[in-house]
Amino acid sequence: MALPKRKVSKSKRDKRRTHQKLTAPNVTKCPQCGESKLSHHMCPKCGTYKGRTVLEIE
Repeated sequence: MALPKRKVSKSKRDKRRTHQKLTAPNVTKCPQCGESKLSHHMCPKCGTYKGRTVLEIE
């Protein structure tokens, strides 16, 4: 089994980890009610998607 010859420095380790981060989801406003919703998803407040009522919300 291979072993490292030298200790990996903190800067080298952190440079490798720069791409391992979480990104915030894309949130848009619903054109019907104005609430924030995920892109390409039905609005959880009014139940519409692309101007059509998909789910009846009471």
